[in-house]
Amino acid sequence: MMTKLFNDDHPPVSDDRKTTQFRVLYRQFLFRMVDLELLSASARGDISKLLGQFAALLLFLSSWLGLAILGFWDSEMPREAFIINAWGMEHLLISTMMLVVGLFAILSWDSTVPDRRDVLVLALLPVRARTLFLAKVAAVATSLGLTVAAFNAFTGFTLPLALAPTSASLLQLILSPARYRLIAAYWITMISAGGFIFCSVLGVQGLAAQLLARSQFLRLSALLQMAAFCLFLSVYFLQPSLATPHALMAAQNQHLLAWLPSYWFLGLFQELSGFTHPAVVPLAWRALTGLAIVGLGTAVAYALSYFRTLRKIVEEPDIVAGSRRHHWLPPFGNSLETALVQFSVRTLLRSRQHRMMLAFYLGIGFAIVILFMRTPRAQQQLSAANAPLLFSSFVIMCAWVVGTRIVFSMPLALRANWIFRLTEVRSAPEYLAAIRRPLFVLAVAPVWAASAALFLSIWPWRMAAGHLVVLGLWGMILAYFCLLGFQKIPFTCSYLPGKSFLHMAFLAALGLLLLIGKGVDFELRALHDPVSYATMLVILGIAVVLVRWRTVALATSDEAFVQFEEAPPTEVFVLGLYRDGVLPIEPRSN
Repeated sequence: MMTKLFNDDHPPVSDDRKTTQFRVLYRQFLFRMVDLELLSASARGDISKLLGQFAALLLFLSSWLGLAILGFWDSEMPREAFIINAWGMEHLLISTMMLVVGLFAILSWDSTVPDRRDVLVLALLPVRARTLFLAKVAAVATSLGLTVAAFNAFTGFTLPLALAPTSASLLQLILSPARYRLIAAYWITMISAGGFIFCSVLGVQGLAAQLLARSQFLRLSALLQMAAFCLFLSVYFLQPSLATPHALMAAQNQHLLAWLPSYWFLGLFQELSGFTHPAVVPLAWRALTGLAIVGLGTAVAYALSYFRTLRKIVEEPDIVAGSRRHHWLPPFGNSLETALVQFSVRTLLRSRQHRMMLAFYLGIGFAIVILFMRTPRAQQQLSAANAPLLFSSFVIMCAWVVGTRIVFSMPLALRANWIFRLTEVRSAPEYLAAIRRPLFVLAVAPVWAASAALFLSIWPWRMAAGHLVVLGLWGMILAYFCLLGFQKIPFTCSYLPGKSFLHMAFLAALGLLLLIGKGVDFELRALHDPVSYATMLVILGIAVVLVRWRTVALATSDEAFVQFEEAPPTEVFVLGLYRDGVLPIEPRSN
């Protein structure tokens, strides 16, 4: 059967049926462009509401940038000087657009090609491969178009309005061809910039699928996603400000401009809008050349990889098996703790989805660190007090611990958790005590070890050791706090999207950043004052004892049990039948 997947040997299909198949597949692929695990609380598992939330978020960002553009409008400045001064705002919009599309491309990485379920179901039906291919391409194009349209809904009209001549009347603004040329130039530039980034990601994915075997591609796929994610964030936050004629024409900046596509499309916008300047002409040609090369290469690589890999999808597992030649993982306590830690380590190393989700949280942490280091205050303190380094270590610890804890809640294969149910021969407190070990091994220990290697190499050992003690206590507080009420074996419990309460998490993250900032200022003083340092250690030690006591108390209570199902038992299994006020079916407590 595997040799006849999508071989187009099915009986002829009428045009009406082809249209129906295309429409159904298009709708399904469109609503699955983003992983359902990313559903937020208010979506409640409805993908249409999720898409509405994403669109609302982009519209909010567009409206905020649109208001910033109107505030940037200066009618007193000479027109030519204002046009040149607006290059910085235009570059900000283009680079932000490219970042948004890049993140969308990474989120939809696994959605651009049918997965195992699609192949197993559709291969047995009279559906031609070209219908499947066209439906997938249409869904991807629609999602990309909606992303670009939502982000530029307000800025696509406020920026042309700001660049229009201030002396023109309202009627002249409405009837002026120059204003419509500005609008057309803006949208063509944004669509081209978004298409360039998306095709670049898609082209790399298609090229890797062509050059590598299926098993090798699965191993490399997650690494490529994480690399692209880190690249987009790093370029967006670290690229220098060169949006002036002098900087764009400087000889020392030409090599850097050759690797910054956002400035290419800034030049393209200037050329299309009619504001020609010698500094932007080579950038515009570079944008057109790069767009043509990326578009053509992506079309060829994606089409070839699409038809050549459909038959291979069902032949390779999504999680690649590891080598069994030797056991490289050491013991981590008793047999139960060792089993759970080794299971968690191997799962995280083999699962592309879980590694990618953890990489997103780490990317958020790195983005916060980069923004902090770019502030004038951080640059002033970097050489003297090293406050940005302290802040960075605390933020990365938070991002890694919280991300690992969230990843633990996502199941690997629900049909495999029966193994843990059958082998559940110990009491629930023993399992819950062993569950805490993987979070310390996978989250707290790596960040602390990397921080130790960094600070001991650049700081005096006394100061570095003092900070490492504080960082270790902070990691323990975070880990125990994240484990409050956590009664699941990592990667084994079912997951119900819609329980994350992202809006509350966002507010909590803002408060935590303010707390970390105050704590860094206090630690800088305490590292040079033994009394203050001892006081800080006592406070942190008490916090560790309290949060650990609370976590252990919940795990050893009479209501403790190992949870394998997120959803409660349905009423049809209970039927409201009580005996002496007690349900006959209750979760196991041991």
